[in-house]
Amino acid sequence: MIRLDALNRTAPAPAAAGATPPHVFDATLERFEQEVLLASREVPVLVDFWATWCGPCKALTPLLEKLAAGYHGAFRLAKVDVDREQQLAGYFQIRSVPTLVLVKDGQIVDGFPGALPEGQLRQFLARHGIVPAEPAPAEAATATAPPDPEAEVIRLRQAVAQAPGDDALKLDLVLALLKVGAAKEAEALLDALPANLATDERASKARALLGFAALLKDAPPAPVLEQAIAADPGDLRARHLLGARHLVEGASEAGLEQFLEMLRRDRGYADGLPKKALLDAFRVVEDADLIGAYRRKMASLLF
Repeated sequence: MIRLDALNRTAPAPAAAGATPPHVFDATLERFEQEVLLASREVPVLVDFWATWCGPCKALTPLLEKLAAGYHGAFRLAKVDVDREQQLAGYFQIRSVPTLVLVKDGQIVDGFPGALPEGQLRQFLARHGIVPAEPAPAEAATATAPPDPEAEVIRLRQAVAQAPGDDALKLDLVLALLKVGAAKEAEALLDALPANLATDERASKARALLGFAALLKDAPPAPVLEQAIAADPGDLRARHLLGARHLVEGASEAGLEQFLEMLRRDRGYADGLPKKALLDAFRVVEDADLIGAYRRKMASLLF
């Protein structure tokens, strides 16, 4: 988060614009009443106050655009460049960027300054009844591919370089590094962060991911583990390693299924490892619905 009164307000020239993502638009003072206030009576509008010179904005805005596209019209994202729309920023008394404001039924219902990770943004939207909608047929046919992990690391490195004091960005970089297998660098960066971030959900997620990555340091590849399980379905060590490998590689449900099968076969294995593996996996998986489903499955086996 960067205060507006703490910086030279001379903004650099904006980069060339690319294709506008679905359900995202640039808001202006002239069209604000019609495109935001009146339109919010039909669909909630999340207003993103940002600036070209704001490092955290460079990380947050692409994430918001991704969510707007992924929610398939359940909300619209209105982007307000505070340097171009100073009157609009003044009307909302914007003191720092990024700042998000949620408008529903023509009224401001909530908002906050600063950048949040994806999980907390989804929780913020859910508190106001905003959940992903089903994509329209044409939209589903043109759905964008998920961000390239290597490109995400590069983007976050640049954002951290522009805002070196932003620990939230550094936590996002830690998670991005883990997705590309840079566990050693991720751990060093995580260890260097202030102690008060230890309870941040991203830090907990990173620690759990590091634990799975350490487990896989000398583990066989997935095909070998799958063969071992096919030969002996009761090989719980192979299931543990395969579940960890699935999670680290982003195959969340496959990983959870291996840990659940461990619990089903022997809940006391290795001093309660199946339950512990599931709980650690819940810290890693980002899909709240998937976590809820497997928590219920776990509970049915335990109780």
